[in-house]
Amino acid sequence: MGLCKCPKKKVTNLFCFEHRVNVCEHCLVANHDKCIVQSYLQWLQDSDYSPHCALCNKSLSDDTCGQCVRLTCYDVFHFSCLHLYAQALPGNTAPAGYMCPTCHAGIFPPGNMASPVADMLRQALSTVNWARAGLGLPLIEETETVKQAASSPQTTAPTQAPQSASLTPNGGLAAPPPTAHQQSDHVTLPSAELTNLSTLGMSPAPSTTKPSAQVAPLSTSTPARPGLSSHSVISVDGGTNVRNTDKQNMT
Repeated sequence: MGLCKCPKKKVTNLFCFEHRVNVCEHCLVANHDKCIVQSYLQWLQDSDYSPHCALCNKSLSDDTCGQCVRLTCYDVFHFSCLHLYAQALPGNTAPAGYMCPTCHAGIFPPGNMASPVADMLRQALSTVNWARAGLGLPLIEETETVKQAASSPQTTAPTQAPQSASLTPNGGLAAPPPTAHQQSDHVTLPSAELTNLSTLGMSPAPSTTKPSAQVAPLSTSTPARPGLSSHSVISVDGGTNVRNTDKQNMT
C-alpha cells in the first residue's frame, strides 16, 4: 500500500513498473494509460516487465498502432489488436467467453463496477459491435460504420499529363501528334504485301480508309447490249440440194 503523489493523495496498491511510483486509478487513466501497472506486491515479486503489446509484440507507445485500452485486470493492449482478437472468436461466443489474452480474466467489466478504469473500458468497447452486444447495448447503425469507412484515406487514379503544344515556323500552334487510337483507324498495307497478293492472283483486302468527297461516284448504268449485225445468215433446207442432185443424175 502507498500514497499516490497526485493532489488527491489517495491510498493505492497500484504501482507503475516503468516510473516506479504508486498511482491511483485517476492518475492511471490520465497519465499512465500506456504504462505497465500492476499491484505493488507483484512488483516486489518480479520487477521485470515488457513494454510491448502481448498480441502484436509491438511497443505500446507506438503511435502508428493507435490507442491502447486497459482491462479491469490492468493488462493493457492496442485496441486494434484486441478488436481483431475478439473478432476471431466464434459469433455465438457468450460474453463470459471474451477473456483477457494474458490472465484469462473477463474482458467486459461487471455492471456494478464503478471506477475510472471501468468507465474508460466501457467507452472504448462501445465503439465495436461485438462488445456492444456483451455490454447489452444496441448495435451500431450501418450509417455510422459507413462514415468510419469514409474517413479512411482513399487512393485516386493518377491523371494523364497534358500534351505540350509546339509552334510552327509561322508562329501558329501545331496539331498534337495522333494518339494510338487514332493511328489504329487508318490501316495501310505495305507495297511488298500488295505485290505478293497480285502474283498469287488474289485481290488485296479493301482499305479501311473512307474515300474522299472528290472521288467520282461509280456508274450504276447497265452496259449496252451488243447489236445484231446487219446481215443475217439464212440456213438452206437440206432437201432442196437432194432434189437438184437427182435431176442431174436423170439427165
